[in-house]
Amino acid sequence: MGGTTLYSIGELSRRTGLSVKTIRFYSDANVVAPTCRTPAGYRLYDLDALLRLELVRTLRELGIDLPTIQQVLDRERSVAEVASAHADALDVQIRTLQLRRSVLRAAARFGSSPKETKLMHKLTRLSGEERHRLIDDFIDRTFGAESADPSAAMVRAATPDLPDDPSTDQVAAWVGIAEMIGDEYFRARMRRVAGHQSHQLTLDIETDAGDELVGFTRQRLAEARSAGIDPLSDEAAPVVDDLVRRFAEAFGRAPDAEFRDWMAQQFELAHDPRVDEYWRLVWTVNDWQVIPNLIPVYTWLIQALRRDR
Repeated sequence: MGGTTLYSIGELSRRTGLSVKTIRFYSDANVVAPTCRTPAGYRLYDLDALLRLELVRTLRELGIDLPTIQQVLDRERSVAEVASAHADALDVQIRTLQLRRSVLRAAARFGSSPKETKLMHKLTRLSGEERHRLIDDFIDRTFGAESADPSAAMVRAATPDLPDDPSTDQVAAWVGIAEMIGDEYFRARMRRVAGHQSHQLTLDIETDAGDELVGFTRQRLAEARSAGIDPLSDEAAPVVDDLVRRFAEAFGRAPDAEFRDWMAQQFELAHDPRVDEYWRLVWTVNDWQVIPNLIPVYTWLIQALRRDR
């Protein structure tokens, strides 16, 4: 062998950090064959074998399988090519693990039942393309396939896009959206409300009530929301009773249950609590900043008017 330095399997183990058993396995699998053997049959390895073993150890620690490593050693594939492919594969695994972590945190935080946890897991496992297809199908079934209606364009422009590493709130919001869009009753409500919102139509009740009363109403409702008053609580009653009285006077009617129901119906033409909840969930999934003056204040009033029902 001339001046070539040869290493015993024990020396190779000390230099590479691999066990003798592992080196013997690689040798038997012909991944790194011995350079030669002693008269007694002991394996000897040269510097090239040492370098090959160090490369094998590095690639194995990075999670690359032996058949692929063999292709690298045989120069059938480059290290760069293999590294790129495995990095892409790891990206997929990382995204999967991140989603699983988010589902588990959401289940723990919201006290989800086994059924709810299973649903969350199923919905978050969908690919981004599959999630977009769900929303596209919802829009097509709500407004008609390939609709040119501005309402459809408005909803489509705000397609919820769950990130790769969602927060627990984003997971819960996405599940809420998925449950909503499968409901035909909700689609009908979205169709009605989105039409008013996209065309920025003024409600008849606003026109007939006048700017002064409408401005006062918006201010009172905004104050109630800011104060954290639940529209279904007793604390909301004085606010609602006062507004009902003012509107009844403006329309020359009695502020009774029938009038309250009529008021709710008028505001529901453009402001539906379920539809507003959909938009809130979309903001959460997309991590958009909530702009207070864009939050429909009439939703609070509708819920308060419907309290007895």
